Amino acid sequence: MQAENPQTSVNDMALLGLMQLVSPALPIGAFAWSQGLESAFELGWVNNEKQLGQWLEGVLEDGLTRCELPLLLRLKRAWAEEDADALAQWNAWLHATRETAELSDEDLRLGSALVRLLNSLNLLPPDGLMPEEPGYVTVFAWAAHLRAVPDRQALLGFAWAWLENQLAVACKAMPLGHTAAQRLTEQLRPELVKAVDNALQMNNPDLGPIIPGLALGSAQHETQYSRLFRS
Repeated sequence: MQAENPQTSVNDMALLGLMQLVSPALPIGAFAWSQGLESAFELGWVNNEKQLGQWLEGVLEDGLTRCELPLLLRLKRAWAEEDADALAQWNAWLHATRETAELSDEDLRLGSALVRLLNSLNLLPPDGLMPEEPGYVTVFAWAAHLRAVPDRQALLGFAWAWLENQLAVACKAMPLGHTAAQRLTEQLRPELVKAVDNALQMNNPDLGPIIPGLALGSAQHETQYSRLFRS
């Protein structure tokens, strides 16, 4: 029998820990934000299932692949090495990439909500390691490290949670039917794998999101007259 690759295998407790971490039921309020997608609907940039798939694929390729996913990898390894300087550096770098007040606020609020949850479960890291104003990716990386989730699975789980949240936004605001959402899930599952493959190979000089449309949509959303999601 062929031995499992340690980068692809995951034990039962780690798998359950990852499922808990990416569950929509996790009480951190991720469902309350649209990341500019609600404005894309309002402005007519995204009008149907096909256009939504193109939007999500673009954000995944030029956003998560170049930013959150490779940063999650670096932060997870910094947690493993208890490298407070690296944790602070990458956390600050991530904050610097947030191009609107809304995106910055989302990251900080989700991060602080996850910190409160972990604190209630007695799962916070040792004193002195958590950066000031930790963002969501930073705290997610700690939880994934604590749960002994392998790197690849941690990135896949993070990307999956992002996709589920964006499709939930579309179901509420487009509206998008649940069957259409499942078609998009089928369409984009291979793209999630591709994004993780690319993120795992990304070098530091290549990091940084290139998603001006999302930034413009997020900025517009901050003053949008009528909206379902937070700014």
